[in-house]
Amino acid sequence: MAIHLYKTSTPSTRNGAVDRKVKSNPRNNLIYGQHRCGKGRNARGIITAGHRGGGHKRLYRKIDFRRNEKDIYGRIVTIEYDPNRNAYICLIHYGDGEKRYILHPRGAIIGDTIVSGTEVPISMGFEIEWANLNVKKE
Repeated sequence: MAIHLYKTSTPSTRNGAVDRKVKSNPRNNLIYGQHRCGKGRNARGIITAGHRGGGHKRLYRKIDFRRNEKDIYGRIVTIEYDPNRNAYICLIHYGDGEKRYILHPRGAIIGDTIVSGTEVPISMGFEIEWANLNVKKE
């Protein structure tokens, strides 16, 4: 992915960087508002820790950790940044028309095809060349 580095025009853009291929508009049926007002508050709702509070509003993305779409091929459509888990997620369009988010596998790019199942060989989207590794094969 190409990384865009900001020119320093303000103190907030001093060391900023953004991925150009990452899209930030999530699917509406895969997100919901997260209730996060209990930060630094006691049982009465009064803020007791002076340094807590504020922050940007974040929408929670529903991630498919179970991967129960077995033996159905899916295509990676977008790669997005998930603000709730400090990681990238992928929007997958499956062959049966369903759309889901999964955690972004390292090395996967937009347009790759993925499949989940018990009889599927394990691969990460790229081949490891033994010549490039300094490992002795025995």
